[in-house]
Formats: sequence, structure tokens, C-alpha cells
Amino acid sequence: MGNDAIPESWRAALEPALQSKEARKLGGWLRAEEDRGGAIYPPRGQRLAALELTPLENVRVVILGQDPYHGPGQAHGLAFSVPDGVKVPPSLVNIYKELESDLGIGRRDSGNLKNWARQGVLLLNNTLTVAAGQAGSHAGRGWDAITDACVAAVVERGEPTVFILWGSHARKKAERVKGLGASDKHLVLTSPHPSPLSAHSGFFGSKPFSQANEFLKAYGCETIDW
Repeated sequence: MGNDAIPESWRAALEPALQSKEARKLGGWLRAEEDRGGAIYPPRGQRLAALELTPLENVRVVILGQDPYHGPGQAHGLAFSVPDGVKVPPSLVNIYKELESDLGIGRRDSGNLKNWARQGVLLLNNTLTVAAGQAGSHAGRGWDAITDACVAAVVERGEPTVFILWGSHARKKAERVKGLGASDKHLVLTSPHPSPLSAHSGFFGSKPFSQANEFLKAYGCETIDW
């Protein structure tokens, strides 16, 4: 996938998807786009950061995004996250507002969510690359086969896991994964997207962070330090 290697903990679960026609076409198409000289975000080496920072066996919470930020220096392989020193994007500002309302955690200046990822929060976009300045430009190019397989692998473990689905795009992705929500060991939380366009329609007040921790605690799992 643009020369990014699948991390060892995910390899067996993703192998069938990686051998699919869609994935093979994706690899060739990405190489061709890069050879043409167009900027693609995130850069090589960061596209599978969500899988690298959150091994399959460590996943406790899954937060699904749509595709990476398409501005320079923003995307670094984690949904909703930006590197230190980059202005916090509007959707993440609203996530921080809800976090403060829900758990009393003060808003932070950094939009880097690596600390969540290292605790077992899989910050997974549906599409893992984007052309500079063109939101959604790599949708439908084959990433779905791989990221659907990621979610399915988490579901199939049967371990207590929280799936946080913000917006219709995340819900549609979840609907494609067989067995999600069928087990009492899966807590599926849905709400509108944290985007400024929809956050006031039910995202604010949805309390996903406290609900996630209550669920994990009930199963004797370590909670997330949000």
C-alpha cells in the first residue's frame, strides 16, 4: 500500500483482503499517482500508523473516520488526529468539547491522538490516502476491502470492544461487517458526526467517552485515559 508494510499483528487477518482484486488494483494505482508527482496524504511510512500504534490484540475501542485530512502536514495516519504543532481541525475541536462536557477533561492545544492509539483506540479511516486538496478523492479505489477487514478482525476476536460510529459514513461501514453488534461483548455507539455542520444535531451530549469506559470497566478491562 504505497510501500507501507502491514504490521505483524494484523497480517494474518488482512492477508485475504490484501490478495483481493481491489487491493492489488489499489497498489498499482497509488504507485501510478505517485509517479505522476501529485501529493498524496499522509506520506509513505505513515499510512498504516493506526495499525502500527494499535496492534490487533490491544484494540479496545474503534473510532471510524472517513478519509485523511487533505491539507499539507495534517494527516499522519490516525483518524481525526493531526501532528503536534498543527492547528486542531474543527471536528476535533468539537470532539474535545464533548470530551470536556462528558468527562471534565480540559481542552488541549495539541490535536495529536497517538496517546489514545497506544492505549488500544483504533483510529481508523475508511480510506487511508487522499490527494492534496481533494477530500474523498481516493474513495472507492480499494481501501474499503482492507479497512473492512480490519474492523471484521476486531469483531471476530470476540473480546469486549466499543465501536464509536460518528455520522452516516461510519454507520454504513459498520453495516458491511458481519457480526458487529450481534454479541453482547460489542458496544456500538452511534451519533451524528462531530463536524461543525452536524455536531449540534446530537453529537454534543452523546457522551461516548464515559459510555466506553463504563462498558470496559463492566467487563473487567482497563479503561481509556482520554
